[in-house]
Amino acid sequence: MIPTESALQQVLEWGRSLIGFADEHAVEAVRGGQYILQRIQPSLHDTSARTGRDPQDEKLIVAFYRELALLFWLDDCNDLGLIAPEQLAAVEQALGQGVPCALPGFEGCAVLRASLAALAYDRRDYTALLNDTRCYCAALRAGHAQAAGAQRWSYAEYLHNSIDSIAYANVFCCLSLLWGLDMATLRARPAFRQVLRLISTIGRLQNDLHGRAKDRSAGEADNAAILLLQRYPAMPVEDFLNDELAGHERMLHRVMVEESFPAPWGPLIEAMAAIRAKYYETSISRYGNDAAGGGQRAPA
Repeated sequence: MIPTESALQQVLEWGRSLIGFADEHAVEAVRGGQYILQRIQPSLHDTSARTGRDPQDEKLIVAFYRELALLFWLDDCNDLGLIAPEQLAAVEQALGQGVPCALPGFEGCAVLRASLAALAYDRRDYTALLNDTRCYCAALRAGHAQAAGAQRWSYAEYLHNSIDSIAYANVFCCLSLLWGLDMATLRARPAFRQVLRLISTIGRLQNDLHGRAKDRSAGEADNAAILLLQRYPAMPVEDFLNDELAGHERMLHRVMVEESFPAPWGPLIEAMAAIRAKYYETSISRYGNDAAGGGQRAPA
């Protein structure tokens, strides 16, 4: 696999064309991307005979890391106000439609979308990625507005919106686009859509449980644990959410046993289910639980 420092420099070089882009976005993208790719490397080698896509192809790997960095940056644009609201609206429009941004300072958006369009093994994945990006941006916007408003969502409403804001659909679709994983065809299967929803729910609950202390310290209300405590101050929130998490994990396991998905979907889903222990807990800058640390939002 491409050396970490080389990958990081290429992501940083691209990110300099985005206002508000920080080193942390690149660092966490490379760390997270390496974790995912290492977990599915054997399966990607199995699919390469069919697709001709090399799991070690530097161009593909860097494109994947840049997409992850974009998701981190977009998340912080919403949570931390890195750019003005009108700039964010223009960026979301450009990324969701695959066109250049109407405002200066965001050339990297068009560069990344153009590179992914050119690299797409299946054009349907590129079309789906644009739609996934629109859903991700809308969910981030809705979550931020809800947390800042007087009207608090129910737990069900929060979870429904936050499944999109975890951005796992973007991650999977980008992998499929670059390495020919046939996600466009799999999306037609109800069982696959169920898996996508379950693993996204698991990711959101893991993220919120892991980041609960830091979110509360930072005054962040867009978190299931905090939302529930606001509504039910005496509720054993952590126990409840851990039970919810365990239940979703059992349901996911049952579907994965009953259904047969082509490589590398099995290892990929397993990797994402284990991300709390393998990725969140090893990140200091973004996911560390000390109150003085950085943000904790997922690529997500």
